[in-house]
Amino acid sequence: MRIIVTGGAGFIGSALVRHLIAESQHDVLNFDKLTYAGSLTSLDCVAQNPRYRFVLGDICDAALVTKIFAEFNPDGIVHLAAESHVDRSIDGPGAFIQTNINGTFTLLQAAREHFEGLSPERRAQFRFHHVSTDEVYGSLGASGKFSETTPYDPRSPYSASKAASDHLVSAWGHTFGLPVLLSNCSNNYGPYQFPEKLIPLCIIKALAGEPLPVYGKGENVRDWLYVEDHASALRTVFEKGRRGETYNIGGDAERRNIDVVGALCAVLDRASPRPGGLSYRELITFVADRPGHDARYAIDATKIREELCWAPLQSFEAGIEATVTWYMNNFGWWREIQARSYRGERLGLKLARP
Repeated sequence: MRIIVTGGAGFIGSALVRHLIAESQHDVLNFDKLTYAGSLTSLDCVAQNPRYRFVLGDICDAALVTKIFAEFNPDGIVHLAAESHVDRSIDGPGAFIQTNINGTFTLLQAAREHFEGLSPERRAQFRFHHVSTDEVYGSLGASGKFSETTPYDPRSPYSASKAASDHLVSAWGHTFGLPVLLSNCSNNYGPYQFPEKLIPLCIIKALAGEPLPVYGKGENVRDWLYVEDHASALRTVFEKGRRGETYNIGGDAERRNIDVVGALCAVLDRASPRPGGLSYRELITFVADRPGHDARYAIDATKIREELCWAPLQSFEAGIEATVTWYMNNFGWWREIQARSYRGERLGLKLARP
């Protein structure tokens, strides 16, 4: 198949592109704006593959999006392009409204026009797969898990914008007959993650001997999903998912934030001991909590397991070990980011303005 992947230079998008080129025979067009979080170096291993091509552009640019559909003539689209960091959405929600909502609308319009012009045979295989987050469901208490029927209750500008885009995709399926798929995933981690997120931020700060910032008391719980497992799940949903359905994707790895940081410190204590036998745990520093910080997320992934026979392969312990090792072995990748756009400063504390 010929697949457009939006946001293919981002963390999850690049993992999907690498997976599709390595593990399938699909042709892939990576359409990415290359914002601060995008990096083509994450795709060096596929850049020369004849089944891969890259187009620089904004999903809000209707003329360019239409042109790409006309020229590439895709059999489907996996839509990952998004502003995705909660803290940044607190500081500046406008970009999240523009990209996540307006951009998704632009893609849906172009996809609908393209789909309606296809032959019946190609219509039968076309699909628009929208990749979303478990954050649209809000916050859990001490028990329970999010399922595909959990009511939406977004709590941050980021999750609200993703909830809105989910609803747009669903509406285009119901109203216009566009063959849509939705997936909502738990927290991803792994190689090539932009270092504003908890795990890479703490690894990089630990290697520099800097304090490791943990919000509040570190008791917020997330379900962690290794990014390569997520990439395989996305391919599975795209190829095998039932049109009009939503699939929750989780890693079966609930951990408190303080335990996540403790786990990566333990790996670093073995792999790169500090002078004097000190533990990296001693660098942990509790800082002011994020405004509106959701207490707990947990995914019930029964549907994708039973219907599509997908399950995560990587345990949390092995995934953390692999992730820490990757960042230790790829100083050049994240140091270039530090020099270009982000040095690990705290985000999400200033009052958002219109």
